[in-house]
Amino acid sequence: MKRLLGACALLSLLAGCASTDTIDPHGYDQTGVASYYGAKHHGKRTASGEAFNQNSLTAAHRQLPFGTRVKVTNLKNDESVVVRINDRGPHTRGRLIDVSREAAEQLGMLRSGTARVRVQALD
Repeated sequence: MKRLLGACALLSLLAGCASTDTIDPHGYDQTGVASYYGAKHHGKRTASGEAFNQNSLTAAHRQLPFGTRVKVTNLKNDESVVVRINDRGPHTRGRLIDVSREAAEQLGMLRSGTARVRVQALD
């Protein structure tokens, strides 16, 4: 019995020490650089476990929880799109979010490859 209680205490301690990489999306509103990813990753597994579809409205973010819906607005042309976070990234320094090819097309950033954007979590 003492071993069981000791093991439970140790597991509780370790669980309490574990850091979470996600942040609370409530009120999230940031400005930064977006990029996009497409055909090279199409069909591959995302960090959430689902297959990446370049034709869907999804995105990768370093810290927002999977399933979070965000409005991404291109600050140059005021085009916006709502995407769902289903992957981790971007993996390039200085970038805030990676959007799918479809989202990039709707944002008008296919030619440039990147855009200065505003990312707002939706409640």
